[in-house]
Amino acid sequence: MKRITVFCGSSLGTDELYRHTAFRLGQMLAERGIGLVYGGAKVGLMGAVADGALSRNGEVIGVIPTFMRGKELRHEGLSELILTASMHERKARMDELSEGVIALPGGFGTLDELFEMLTWGQLGLHGKPIGLLDVAGYYAPLMQMVQNMTDAGFLKPENQAMLLVDSDMEGLLTQMQNYQAPEVPKWITREEV
Repeated sequence: MKRITVFCGSSLGTDELYRHTAFRLGQMLAERGIGLVYGGAKVGLMGAVADGALSRNGEVIGVIPTFMRGKELRHEGLSELILTASMHERKARMDELSEGVIALPGGFGTLDELFEMLTWGQLGLHGKPIGLLDVAGYYAPLMQMVQNMTDAGFLKPENQAMLLVDSDMEGLLTQMQNYQAPEVPKWITREEV
């Protein structure tokens, strides 16, 4: 993979481990020669992952909508900062620039970005690996909800398996490198439930 998009919070969260992990992920991507694409801010976990990559002279591309550049305090030290007209354009541009996605802890925005990428993958619009770096069990409740979607017949097991999960960066990157997109139709029929 040449570049990976990282979705994460514009806040640091309550546990120092979140910031530390984001910074270390940025470093690890740069050390492996993988460029970072992210939301363009210098604050929160977004700033930490960018700073980590920059600390190892990695390529860091920020993508931020024009209406947010002042609110989220855009990062000034990036390899490139791309301004978009909307949030929709931001997500589409981030998708165009990368070969995979990792989500770190975050809030509504992180989940919106993650689930849009999963939906696009489920619909066959891309075949990119999508990973959750599950820091300190942050995503355990979400994974339970995803299992509930499958158990209730709203999500095929093959599509559930699109979401790669690991608490270890190395393990997650290995899963992403070995990922094969499912080749099953999205639509679940009544007979399959």
